Amino acid sequence: MSEASPSKGLRLDKWLWQARFMKSRSLATKFCQSSKVRLNGEITSKAHQMVRPGDVLTFPKGPHIRVIKILGLGTRRGPATEAQMLYEDLAPPVHVKKEDREPVASTGKREMGAGRPTKTERRAIDKLMAKDEQWDD
Repeated sequence: MSEASPSKGLRLDKWLWQARFMKSRSLATKFCQSSKVRLNGEITSKAHQMVRPGDVLTFPKGPHIRVIKILGLGTRRGPATEAQMLYEDLAPPVHVKKEDREPVASTGKREMGAGRPTKTERRAIDKLMAKDEQWDD
């Protein structure tokens, strides 16, 4: 496999992998084929689409929409600090403080005394019932 020269560009899936947006090249390929990536405003479903410095990528990543401007083409998948030099984040994800989030519906709170007794409550009931049996004799 030959390396792409800077004038030709680099495959979209390979760039996403080198820039550490995807954990593996095969995941990057599947992501590109799912038509979730926009290259300069156009939806692309081709993993082999060539990207060049100056191109703008828009894609969902987790709960955020990432808008990335490509600054350079990598030669390898290096450390995160090296990968961050390949792009500029035009719309960095907004971090919401934990206390500002909407409360998530709980999975079922019961009122005290409703439902099955806990182990401690059951032992207390058994102990009480045993005392009642002593007085019945």
